[in-house]
Formats: sequence, C-alpha cells, structure tokens
Amino acid sequence: MKKPPAKFAVTVAVILLASTAFLVLRSLEPRCKKYTDSFFDTFDTVVTVVAYTKDRQEFDMYFQKIHSRFQELHRLYDIYNTYEGINNIKTINDNAGVKPVKVNKEIIDLILFAKDWYKRTGGKTNIAMGSVLRIWHDYRERGQDDPANAKLPPMEALLEAAKHTDIDKVIVDTENSTVYLADKEMSLDVGAVAKGYATEIVAREIAAAGLKSGMISSGGNIRTIGTPLDGRRERWSVGIHDPRKSIFSEEDSLLGIVYVGDGFSVATSGGYQRYYIVDDKVYHHLIDPKTLMPANYYLAVTVVAQDAGVADFMSTTLFLLPYDKSRSLAESLDGVEAAWVMPDGSVEVTDGMKALMGGHDASGTKQR
Repeated sequence: MKKPPAKFAVTVAVILLASTAFLVLRSLEPRCKKYTDSFFDTFDTVVTVVAYTKDRQEFDMYFQKIHSRFQELHRLYDIYNTYEGINNIKTINDNAGVKPVKVNKEIIDLILFAKDWYKRTGGKTNIAMGSVLRIWHDYRERGQDDPANAKLPPMEALLEAAKHTDIDKVIVDTENSTVYLADKEMSLDVGAVAKGYATEIVAREIAAAGLKSGMISSGGNIRTIGTPLDGRRERWSVGIHDPRKSIFSEEDSLLGIVYVGDGFSVATSGGYQRYYIVDDKVYHHLIDPKTLMPANYYLAVTVVAQDAGVADFMSTTLFLLPYDKSRSLAESLDGVEAAWVMPDGSVEVTDGMKALMGGHDASGTKQR
C-alpha cells in the first residue's frame, strides 16, 4: 500500500483532533447541570451557592462542605457569642487589657489582613472601632424593636468610645498565635471585612477540592469559581442593585450588570438594608470614624477585585470617603474597580468597571 502524502496525513490528523475535541466537549455538556441552594445561619445573611456539576449528589457534596466551612468561620469571627472549646473574636474582646488570647490561624490572618489594608488605604475602615460600633448597634437594635422611641446615641458617649480605637494597640504575635488588645476599653468589630474574607477562604478551598464552576453569594459579596459551564456564556453576570428599589420588586431593580470571569469578587456596601429611623431620618450602620455618624456620600458602592476580602474591605472604605478621595483611592489600587451610586441615583464608575460592564450582551455572551 502506498504511503499517503504528508499533506494528506496532516489533514487527517487535524480532522481527527478536531473530532476528538468536539466529542470531548459534547461529552462534558450533559454531565454539567446547574444547581443552587442556600443557608441562613452564618454571618447574619443568606449565603447562596450556584454550581455546575455532573449531578445533584456532587453538588450536595460541595454544598455541605461550603456550609460547614462557613459555620466554622462564623464561629471564629463572631463578636457576640461564645462557643465551647473555641477562642474567637469575642474571646479576644473579653480579654482586652487582661491577657493575650491564643487563636486559630484564620483569626490571625484576618486581623493582619485588616491592619495591612487599613494602613494602605488611609485608615477609614478600622476593625478596632468596636467600642463605637457597639453603641450604634445597641441603639439601632432598640430603635428597630421600638420605632416610636428610637433615639440617636449621645455624641458624648461616641466621643468617649472613640478614644479606644487605636488599631496599633491590637497586638498580634504570629509566633505564639495570640492576639492582645492593649486597651481594656477597646474591642474588635470585623463586620466590614469578615464576610468577604471568609468567602474567599471557602471559595479557594472548594476549588482546591475539585469544584470547577460555581459562584458563592454571601449577602453583598460574590465570588466566582471557574466559568459557567452552560455552553453559552464565557463570564458570570452579577447585577448591581438599585438601592432605591426593593430587591423583591417585580420592576427592574438593577442599575447595571458586571461580567466577570474566574476568581473575581463583587462586593457592595450600602445603607439600605441595615438601618433604623429617628425623627423620620434614616441612620444606617456604616459609620465614619471621623464624624462618628453614618456616612452619607452615596447610596451604595460596588467594588470588583480578585479577592473577596479586598472587595468587601474596599467597598466599605470607598463608601466612607467623599467622591474625589474615594475615586482617587480606587484608581490608585491595582486590580480594584468601583461603581458609586450617588444620592440622586446616578452612577459613576472607574474606567475598568466600565469595561467590565460593557462588551457583552444581556446573557453575558461576548459581543463580536
């Protein structure tokens, strides 16, 4: 038999490779189905998991791992409750000015992360603000329970509490894995970063465990894993909610859509969900460390970054700054993009955020 010409052999090889690739892709498609589930027992928010897996059993396995890990991290980062056999953030607060507390690595890493980003971003988001935030929390809780008698915290009390918010007095000993608050009147409040930081931990661990395609949404924090295996989209689509409208409204409640790939995080901070009303005025939970009052520069700020802890921290930080300083800070940080929903409902975006919101149609398919 004659040996086929080289050109013919190459052509056949290319066809065979193309056919094989097509068959592989076709074999993957029916094994990947979309599943979703939620839980509401961690970080005072709904956590929703969306994933593409070969069947429900595989999804449930990943979902249970995610749920279990969120529960562990919730207990470690809790500032309100004590758990048997666990030293958590509350344990550190309870021992302020008394003694160092030995804690898990997840707590050490969170505190070091928050201290580092505090210094890198001008000191607006301060996990040592617990003494001030606790006063606001207590007044907000009472105001929500008894709206007719809702009151603002006395400024004298806030000013006194603010004397005990020096983050340099949060002493971390990495060698001995201890944390010590050197001021007995101070306390930690990690609410501005813990949820996003925990989401990043869980996302990385579940990806390492084998999940190829999924998205974790923990309140206003979203973290992607892989890309959607639905045969249609190249990116995940994440809506930017209009704070002036109910998330349950039947009318369009989105100001725009951000399209992101693998490993991205989208976090939003705003005063439209956690608040109370005093004399017909809304007072939310995002407190400016300078004025000791809720910041009112924006309705909401959304940040995109390739780390859920960074996105969570930065959405709060940018929310607490006037627009010129907020935008300048966002643009000075590599890998951070932002959108600001102004008080009149208009939206300002960084150039990078504008790019993430453009170039795709409504389904997330890239426009050509």
